[in-house]
Amino acid sequence: MSCCDRSNSSQLTFMLTGIPGLEAAHVWLSIPFTCIYVVALAGNCTILFVIWTEPSLHEPMYQFLSMLAITDLGLSLSTMPTVMGIFWANHREIGLDACFIQGYFVHSFSFMESSVLLAMAFDRYVAICYPLRYSSILTSARIAKIGLAALCRCVLPIIPELLVLRSLPFCRSRVLSHPYCLHQDVIKLVCADITFNSMYGLAVMVLIVVLDPLLIFVSYILIAKAVVSIASPSERLKALNNCLSHILAVLVLYIPMVGLSMVHRFGKYASPLVHILMANIYLLVPPVLNPIIYSIKTKQIRRGVLRVLTPRRIFSPWHHGS
Repeated sequence: MSCCDRSNSSQLTFMLTGIPGLEAAHVWLSIPFTCIYVVALAGNCTILFVIWTEPSLHEPMYQFLSMLAITDLGLSLSTMPTVMGIFWANHREIGLDACFIQGYFVHSFSFMESSVLLAMAFDRYVAICYPLRYSSILTSARIAKIGLAALCRCVLPIIPELLVLRSLPFCRSRVLSHPYCLHQDVIKLVCADITFNSMYGLAVMVLIVVLDPLLIFVSYILIAKAVVSIASPSERLKALNNCLSHILAVLVLYIPMVGLSMVHRFGKYASPLVHILMANIYLLVPPVLNPIIYSIKTKQIRRGVLRVLTPRRIFSPWHHGS
């Protein structure tokens, strides 16, 4: 019997994995996962609504925050159908094309998150190092170009890798180790030479996942130098406070990303539960925490959220009396 399956690719399917060893508790596990998705979707939709409806928030910083919220929404929606399908209905089967489409969106939005945070670091750098030229440097046209460049940078490079992977034969065992499709998960099931995918995937990771945090780190070195030169301690504190939300968002993305990378590379003998836990933290935590971070740390966003969540007849008297 051949170890490879070369049958009609449209008929190939993969089996997704829920939480190993906790299959009997999937219905109960669906409760916290449902809460996570609801918070992520509601939080990011609220951020977008507040920025869209409040004219005072139509500034470069908040336009980049809108990009981050859209990315977080995409990241949540790309994993939610299969994750909740497993927990609610034990639906573990996914077709080849559906798997590749999901993997494409998961990786695209994940890389987009990193690119948007890099763009936001540039925004903070210009705001602190060149405050008088901020409006002339970050014009609406330039922000649109930055957004388009970030989109192309994350969407296009993934296509060749997935097209090559789709043309390869797969082994008889097609059980994936996550509740959604990931490239690094699917490629383990290939019965052919995967040198191109391995090398190309490494190059994409270096150009995005390694380069972005490096550039963000450099931008904060330059910001730190500019802040040190500010004479007034209160102005220094204000400048640092303007960067705090972004710093927290960067940590929320890259700490789980580094943890997941370490588990994949060095956790060969770690429990499958550890791998799945780290993967879910990496993909689910940023969309949940980013709206909370910016709502708490950014006064304008906080006021806008209160305006949305508080009935006008209650909020208005308090607002006018403050």
